[in-house]
Amino acid sequence: HGTLQFIAVGTPPDEDGSADLQYVLAVAKSIGQHMEDYKVVVDKSTVPVGTGDKVKAAVRAQLDKRGLELDFDVVSNPEFLKEGAAINDFMKPDRIVVGTESEKAADLLREVYYPFNRNHDRMIFMDIRSAELTKYAANAMLATKISFMNEVANLAERLGADIEEVRRGIGSDPRIGYHFIYPGCGYGGSCFPKDVQALARTARDCDYESKLLNAVEAVNYAQK
Repeated sequence: HGTLQFIAVGTPPDEDGSADLQYVLAVAKSIGQHMEDYKVVVDKSTVPVGTGDKVKAAVRAQLDKRGLELDFDVVSNPEFLKEGAAINDFMKPDRIVVGTESEKAADLLREVYYPFNRNHDRMIFMDIRSAELTKYAANAMLATKISFMNEVANLAERLGADIEEVRRGIGSDPRIGYHFIYPGCGYGGSCFPKDVQALARTARDCDYESKLLNAVEAVNYAQK
């Protein structure tokens, strides 16, 4: 019954591409059913913007049913673990994103992450919605680099250019770098496809058609 309660469950895509939040909200409901004092509910799952409000409402609904008025805070703390390197990424994070409006919750997160953040201040604090969007934006950016490089590779093949030489030439620019600019069969795995799809769906839900994200998906589908 620690003060920090972490939600780290899957958010698989629904048929329409949106993230399925049933597991996240089930954990939030359980926390509300059992908490007896102040808690910080830390959401590490990859979730759409606005999920923090839903988690807060789910916890509050259970407290109301129990007739309790307990204080709690909800924090967005998305993970940035690479497949195949999760332990190393957890022990040596390049950044720790924390979304919260509560200084009390922020102090507790500073304390829990201190062993992994001793030599460098890698913690980035922001509001909850920005933290939720940061995770999707990061994965969408990486997926975009992959689709872009595959487009250039297809063009290079038609022009008689060597894509490996092109890759070396553009990767040497420190603003671009060599990460995720290898042409191939397109992106896959458990994160990029669903996260690009979910972000595109989020855009449509607020009446914004993301032409870039749609193109990233289309290029990746054609590449496969």
